[in-house]
Amino acid sequence: MKTILLAATAAFALAAGPALAATEAKTAAAPAATQAGTANIVATARADGEFSTLTKAIEAAGLTQELSAAGPYTFFAPTDAAFAKLPPEQLASLMQPANKEQLRTLLQNHVVDGQAKADYFAGKAGEMTALGGGKLALDGASGVKVNGATVVKADIAASNGVIHAIDTVMLPTSAAQAAVQAPAEVEEGSSDEK
Repeated sequence: MKTILLAATAAFALAAGPALAATEAKTAAAPAATQAGTANIVATARADGEFSTLTKAIEAAGLTQELSAAGPYTFFAPTDAAFAKLPPEQLASLMQPANKEQLRTLLQNHVVDGQAKADYFAGKAGEMTALGGGKLALDGASGVKVNGATVVKADIAASNGVIHAIDTVMLPTSAAQAAVQAPAEVEEGSSDEK
């Protein structure tokens, strides 16, 4: 995962400039033990009350152990209100065991290796690579936005990183990840059945 962090650091630094690279390296190197949170990201999200759909999705995707690991991580976490914006049938389909990998990739594309608090993004723009391989376009011109989603509650401290609550589930835009937008309802059968 440190390779992902270095790639994310390099991509973000190239997009945002040399002064940002020094700050990113310092932020990424901050030890997890200095954080105020005592529970990991999953337990912190579960206790918050605004992430019940997210914590169910983390469990359905089999990511509980990964997101409870040492990290540190920055998690752009969709709130229950963000998940409510999805069509109910799409959310129900994503939560099905047959779509576990699509859900896993979707959630991993909300997480970046390394810790970055919201004030770090203020006045900056750039791109980072998420754990799922997706690109996150960051815009700190007015508040913090990531792939068009707005951070509505920043800097929720956890023992293994930081959570930024966002108002929208970030759906993939690349063709390789388009399956997440329309998960399979039926794994077998002809196209005539649909």
